[in-house]
Amino acid sequence: MQPIYLDNAASTRVSDDVLALVTEIQQTCWGNPSAQHPQGAAARGHIATAKTRMLAALGDRSGAGDVIWTSGCSEANALAVLGAARVKPGKLVITTFEHPAISTLADRLAAEGREVVRVAPERDGVIDPDALAAAAHGAAVVSFVAVQNEIGVVQPVAALVAAVRAVAPAAHIHVDAAQALGKIALDVAAGFDSLSIAGHKLHGPKGVGALWLRSGAHIEPLWIGGGQQHGLRGGTQDAPSSAGLGLAAEHAVAALPSARARWLELARQVVSTLEARGVAARQLVPDHRRSPHILALAIAGVPASALRTVLASRGVYISTGSACADGDTKKSHVLESIGLAPDDGMVRLSFGLDTSAADVAQAASILADVASSLAKR
Repeated sequence: MQPIYLDNAASTRVSDDVLALVTEIQQTCWGNPSAQHPQGAAARGHIATAKTRMLAALGDRSGAGDVIWTSGCSEANALAVLGAARVKPGKLVITTFEHPAISTLADRLAAEGREVVRVAPERDGVIDPDALAAAAHGAAVVSFVAVQNEIGVVQPVAALVAAVRAVAPAAHIHVDAAQALGKIALDVAAGFDSLSIAGHKLHGPKGVGALWLRSGAHIEPLWIGGGQQHGLRGGTQDAPSSAGLGLAAEHAVAALPSARARWLELARQVVSTLEARGVAARQLVPDHRRSPHILALAIAGVPASALRTVLASRGVYISTGSACADGDTKKSHVLESIGLAPDDGMVRLSFGLDTSAADVAQAASILADVASSLAKR
């Protein structure tokens, strides 16, 4: 049996079209994009096309902002949050649901003496705009994740931005969209100042990301280099990877309407299989609150680490989590905050554009077998 990969929230397979484009540019267009000869001009052309595709994917067709290419979403987050904090004095406000790429930046700023406020979500995992606004008075930087990576809960981006603007109009508002582009509707008209993207989350290359930065938003670079990308990200630009990310973003957004319907049906298939087999599983986030590509299930009395290990031995690759320290599974404050019982394990199945119904059906059957076996121990 071929392994069944249902961990697309962690990383996706590079699509054939993207791989072909990246390979072609690597083999035919190796010039430095800053060089003033045809090879350099060709590389700049590929980067310009990628930027056009990325801006369109984000709904920015009027030049509201620009794209800064980075090594990934972590760097894009750092450029936005640290870069804005270096410009604006005042506190940083984040949520307790942030990825470590954001929460560790907050820890660093706190260690440097910056006030940091962390806002907890409601019991359903959604951030209350009023709670965020209450914390944002006097804030210099506010950052929140659009789609939480562990459980897939979607935050009300436009409402959160509006709430912050009402009390801190000059604050830099950053959105971590690593799990969002091509999974939910995104539009720069929501009013945030910056948004970060990861290539490998949407069938693009690893090692490339992007930061969308609103025109007029001021940030400091993380390092000083040769002045590339308006001086915000020095270093020779990577034309092949940028082109691959631009194409992947275009494809992900174009595929979203059909992919959303298919992903929701795949999730229903998993839930119905477990119910039919008598597995005590519950969906942590209801369909109307979650990104369609992430299905997080709590399974009563099943250790997360054992669940992951046995599933992997059966050729099913997923992610798991626990609200308590469980063997080699790190305690998750996210799962704890939404009420996952200490004795329950969480399984996260996440779908990609290439996930097949046949694979999901087989994985659901294996998951039911494994969960039933572990629950009896």
